[in-house]
Parts: sequence; structure tokens; C-alpha cells
Amino acid sequence: MTSSNRMYLALVREGTPGTPPDTPRMRKMRITGESLSYSPTYVDSEEMRDDRMLGDPIKTMESSGGGINFELSYPEDNSPLSELIRSTMFNPWVNTPTFDNDGAADSVITDAGTTVDTYAVVGGGATVKLGHLVRATGFGQSANNQIFRAASATDTTIVGSGLNLVAEAAPAGTAKLKVVGFQGAAGDITALADGLGSTALDFTTLGLTVGRWLKIGGTADASQFAFLVAAGAKKRKAAWGRVVAVTANKITLDNLPANWTTDAGTGKTIKVWFGDWIANGVSPTSVTIERGFMGQAIPSYIWNYGMVVNTMSLDINSGDKIKGSFNMMGLGGGADTTPLDASPDPVTTNLVMAANANVGRLGVAGAQLVGPNWAKSLSFQIDNNLRALDAVDDDAPVAINDGECKVTGKLETYFGSLTELQSFYAGTPRQINGRVDKGGQALVFQAPRAIYRGDGNPSASAKNTDVMLPLSWQSSHDPATNAHFMIDRLPYFEA
Repeated sequence: MTSSNRMYLALVREGTPGTPPDTPRMRKMRITGESLSYSPTYVDSEEMRDDRMLGDPIKTMESSGGGINFELSYPEDNSPLSELIRSTMFNPWVNTPTFDNDGAADSVITDAGTTVDTYAVVGGGATVKLGHLVRATGFGQSANNQIFRAASATDTTIVGSGLNLVAEAAPAGTAKLKVVGFQGAAGDITALADGLGSTALDFTTLGLTVGRWLKIGGTADASQFAFLVAAGAKKRKAAWGRVVAVTANKITLDNLPANWTTDAGTGKTIKVWFGDWIANGVSPTSVTIERGFMGQAIPSYIWNYGMVVNTMSLDINSGDKIKGSFNMMGLGGGADTTPLDASPDPVTTNLVMAANANVGRLGVAGAQLVGPNWAKSLSFQIDNNLRALDAVDDDAPVAINDGECKVTGKLETYFGSLTELQSFYAGTPRQINGRVDKGGQALVFQAPRAIYRGDGNPSASAKNTDVMLPLSWQSSHDPATNAHFMIDRLPYFEA
């Protein structure tokens, strides 16, 4: 007997589409269901027989594809959810500087604290710039796990100031250093009417680009602007903005909170948080997927090769978990009783996110949707319009061609005013975004330029009901970001 509760799904990124790596490192995925298939296709002979019977079916091809359903949690880099988002977007993630021993002690991070205030790495340390906030986790000495402002860096060192590190000559396999933001010196970063300013810190060195989202301020009062401290915890948590332009001493932001104002930042060491990001592009990613049926006396393993995401959908509905799905197209498969990886990595443990409690903001045209037009739900779908290519001398598809990246969605609000309905009538472009966060981690989804093109019919369906305004939208090319759709992921921020 085989039970769904004894099945696992794991995957690995491929170097050559349709070919799993020789010694793959498989990673298990958290799913709520799947409809994957690898199967041959047959046709019947058209020969006529005087006994009214048929000969054997004739195999023509093999097909590979299907769907995976999931609940949204933070997609750690290289995790299955992260890889499938990468496949959806036809682009790699753009990560902040990261140094990760990734299970192999003393491999990428080779020392902490033997030299005062210094972490040693095998290379790439110079990508960390003065003012970057670096988060150190997973070290064996608890004192070495902290968030610090980078004072300097070389190719092999990342240096802070006053860190009080304890010598750790061979950091554990769990040790990781990651840039999670930046911090100014005392009184250096100021709040401008349309963003952030500085006197000494050069913003152009920090890796910021147009369209990225920033969380402004830390937990300590000394790391947040005075007007946000006075506004209270809820306003502090809502202090986010989107990058419009970056110069040496100014970051221009839009989507700032309604209470944003100017502030000299006197005596403050302001913290600003940001993370990795991804936008739709033209670089495909394929994966090998393995399903292991562990409830069998001798477990069976079924593989789908060359799998590329055709469509991804995500639904944020009031009162429910945030749910999504991927539908995929592949290049073949196989089955055996021996797995590709006998010890796949376990699933991630980040918390499942939900509407209401974890949705920090749904925004349209640079402002949060608030009363009387509160948002009830937001959904989106990315469709890559894939096509499998057949060759007459191969019994499985030989390649997958991409089509246009079509991004559509639906926004439902309470019908409190004509504002959004008039945008529908006029065909006015709208920037649509949603931010979800939990446990100090955040995701921001945005369609930087979208137009309402369907629904838009508020109706009173019965007595004692609320009149809702459903609006279907479609993304178009945004010149500022050169994208249809973008996702930011912040591995850590302080509220």
C-alpha cells in the first residue's frame, strides 16, 4: 500500500536541461499536493481485421509534466521553493553578498575572532562594503552570532568594530554571513521628503537598484528616526519604501508610509534593511524532480527530468493561508527502486504565512489600500507560454521553448469610492504590490506597471451584503525596472 503521507518530493537544479547532475544534492520540498506525471503516449493501428479486434497499442512519445501545490513560507536560497520561483521568472535570484559553509565546516568561512573583529572567508569578501549590515549565524561560539556594521573588508576578510568575537578557527557547517542591510554612522542618515539622505555613506556602493524595497529603522530607538519612534510600534513596522533612484548621497523612494516626514537623524545610527530580489527575464532554469514512495516495502522513485515552470499562481485571500501552485512541463523521466540521493536535505522550517496576520501592506499606485477601499484579496499568475519540441528520432521532447511572459492577477476591494473604478475606465497604469512578513522575514511581490482590463462591475447581489469591486489586471513592460513582475525577499529585518 502507498499513502500520500509517506511520499516525499525533492528536486535539484540541472546544468543541462533534461539531465540530472551525476551526484545530485536533492532537497525536499514542502507541498500540499502534486499531480506530476511521467507517462508514455500511445496510438492505435488503423489496420482492418476480419475478427474485429485490435493489435497492440503503438507507443509514440513520452510526456512529463504536472503540478505542485504549496503554502507560502520564506524561500531560502537554493531551497525547492526558491528554485521553482527562479524557474518561473526565467532569471536567477540577485543575492546580497553571502558566505555560507552550507554543511561543510571550515569551507567558505574559515575563521571568526582569531584576528580581532574579523571573520575570514575564502574569497569574495570585498563585495561587503563600508556600512553594510552583516548578519552572522550558525557559529559554534554564541558571541560570534550577531549583526554588525562592516567597517572594512578585503577579498578574504570582513571586519567590524567592537564585536567582541571569540576565537573560532574552524566555523561549523551551519556558519553563515549575509548582508541584510546597511547602517549609517551617528547622525549621517537623514529622512528626506522623498527618501533618504547621507553625508558620508555612499549609497551607490551598497548594491541597491531601482525597484528594490527597503525597511527603514531598527528595533532600538537609536536606530530609527525620532518621528517614527514617536508614532508607535505599528507605524515603525510600516516604514517601508521602494527605490526609485540612487545617487551617492540620496536614495529616492516611493510607496513611503503616509506619516513620512523629514528628520535630521541627529545622534541616530539609522538601520535600513534589504534583501535578495528577482525579476522576470530570459534565462531558463530546469530541475529534476524525484518522488519517493516510502510506504512501500521496497520504495519506488519516479523522476521527471527537464522540468520548467509554465505557470505559477499565488492567492492572498482574507482569512486563509497564502496558497500557491506551479504547473510544469518537462523532457522525460524514469523510475527505479534506487533514489538519486539517498540522503536528501530536509525541508525548510520557515513559518507558513497567512493573509491578515502576515500581510503588512497591499498597495496600489504608491499608496496602501485603506478605507473605504480596503483590499479583500490579491492574486496573480505568471504564464511563460511554454511549448515542448518533438523530434522524430526521439521518444521524449527534446527541448522546451518559451513564449511571452504574461502576468495577470485579480484585486478585490470593498467598493468605497470611485478611485480604482475610474482607473479601470481610463486604462490608467497602476503599480500593484503586496508585502507579507513573519518571524522577521519578508517577501514583497510587485507588478510595477499594470492595467485593469476586466471585471470592474460592483453589484448589490442581495440585501445585507457588502458591495465589492473585483478588478482583473495585466502587467506590461515597466521602463523604470525593465520588468513585468518582481519579488524581494528579506531574510531578516527588525521592526
